[in-house]
Amino acid sequence: MRIGILGGTFDPIHLGHINPALDVKQQLNLDQVWLMPNHIPPHKNTTVVNSHHRLEMVKLVCQQYPQFKLCDIEINRNTPSYSVTTLTLLAQQYPNDEFFFIMGMDSFIQLPLWHQWQSLFALCHIALCQRPGWSMDTHSEMTKQLLLRQATPDYLNSPTHTKYGKIFCINSKLTDISSSEIREMLAQGLDTSSVLTPATIDYIHQHKLYC
Repeated sequence: MRIGILGGTFDPIHLGHINPALDVKQQLNLDQVWLMPNHIPPHKNTTVVNSHHRLEMVKLVCQQYPQFKLCDIEINRNTPSYSVTTLTLLAQQYPNDEFFFIMGMDSFIQLPLWHQWQSLFALCHIALCQRPGWSMDTHSEMTKQLLLRQATPDYLNSPTHTKYGKIFCINSKLTDISSSEIREMLAQGLDTSSVLTPATIDYIHQHKLYC
C-alpha cells in the first residue's frame, strides 16, 4: 500500500490538518492516510490537553473520514516523537508499503533542525504542502534538497521508481490558521465551525477543553 503519514500534536486537530491530508491522498493516489498524534513532541515544550483527549479527537475524525486511519505508534511511546525513529519502526513493521511523510512548508524549512533529518529520505517520500505566507531562501539547504528530489505524481507509475527519497509538492487550499489561534478562539467562546469538525467541537464542549 501507499500510505500518507501526518503527525502532529493535534491540539486540537482541525481542517488545516484534514484538508491538506485529503489533497495529498487524492493527488498521489494513496491508499490511506494515517493520522499520528505525538505524545512527547520534540519541537514543543508541552501540549495544552493531555494525550488521551488528543487521541480521542483524532479517533472521531477517523470515524468521519474513511480515508484516514489512526496510527498510535507515537502516542504510546514515552520518549520524544522523533520522526526518523517512527519511520524506521514503520518501515520494519510494513516492509512492503510505501510511506509519504506529509509536512507543511514551515516544517520543511526547519527540517535541518530535526533529529537525523537526512535519514528520512532513506525511509519515505515527502509530500510537501505549501502554507500561505511561507517562502524558501533560494540558497538554503532545503531548496537544494527540493531541486534535487522533486518529482511529479507520474513518477509513482514508473516501473523504476524507488519507495523513498522523493519530494512531491501538493496543490492544496490551506487554511491559514494554527492550533494556537483556534485554542484562543475557543477560550473566547468564538465560532470555530469553519475550522473544526462538528464532532470535534462537540467533544471539546463536552469535556470543557481549552476554556
